[in-house]
Amino acid sequence: MGTCQKKISIKNWSEDDRPREKMIAKGRESLSDAELIAILINSGNSSESAVELSRRILGDKSNRLTALSRMSIKEMTSYKGIGAAKAISIVAALELGRRLRTETFEQKSIHGSEDAYELLIKHISDLTHEQFWILLLDSANHHVKSEKISEGGLDSAVVDTRIIFGKAIENKAVAIILGHNHPSGSITPSEKDKKLTHTVIKAGEILNIKILDHIIIGNNKYFSFADEGLL
Repeated sequence: MGTCQKKISIKNWSEDDRPREKMIAKGRESLSDAELIAILINSGNSSESAVELSRRILGDKSNRLTALSRMSIKEMTSYKGIGAAKAISIVAALELGRRLRTETFEQKSIHGSEDAYELLIKHISDLTHEQFWILLLDSANHHVKSEKISEGGLDSAVVDTRIIFGKAIENKAVAIILGHNHPSGSITPSEKDKKLTHTVIKAGEILNIKILDHIIIGNNKYFSFADEGLL
């Protein structure tokens, strides 16, 4: 019989390899995503350290924090060593990160599709169903407000043009950017997307409210109608 290899506790690692000590000595930027998660969960299981367990969980999500953020508490607790309290800590940390991003971009001026994408992705990047949002802008292209217009299933959300312009008039917006997600990850606009965009543009012309862009988001990428000359 082979000898059983005993797990080495983080406490017995060299100081350079301990996430907390590493953060103190070298700064938070020096830590990998797995090391940051290890700090949150504090301990691993009988065969894995906190870092090893965190690395495995991230690996199962292709090392993408966005994919990790979609995990439910129930999914996280399926890993040996991750109880409800640890799962809640991870979810809470990711939510704080999302809120920080929201706060950072809330009063942002829109200078192009990338700025619009940054404002929209905080709302719809982690969804498994489709949602349709609008960004309302003033005459200087300052972001006034973001509004969810509708949500639907895996591949569509019903959009009422009257609601879009009702929100714009209510907030005294002079321009609008449309945005929605494709849960499939594809960012290619459908014929329905194109038809809706031009319907909204025509309605905006009557009300003197300009449609600056329509952003489709999928798998942390985006398609811009404006950039592709489709407006």
